[in-house]
Amino acid sequence: MKKPAYRYLVVFEREGKSYGAFVPDLPGCVATGKDLATVKRRIRTAIAMHVEDMLARGQRLPKPATQSEYVDAVVPAA
Repeated sequence: MKKPAYRYLVVFEREGKSYGAFVPDLPGCVATGKDLATVKRRIRTAIAMHVEDMLARGQRLPKPATQSEYVDAVVPAA
């Protein structure tokens, strides 16, 4: 029987001329890239490697707990 897959939140950030990504529920799981497509591909690989390493060490995977939401900011008129 196949183990259930976890769905982790990934945060993508633009940093100057490049991009970064991190997974809040998997501390240390990060990736960078010159464009968004590259960093998306790399963070998927990083998550797979991170999870594989944790399991190989006998660690339990953390259940996804991070949530996100957009919040509107009210900007006062100048």
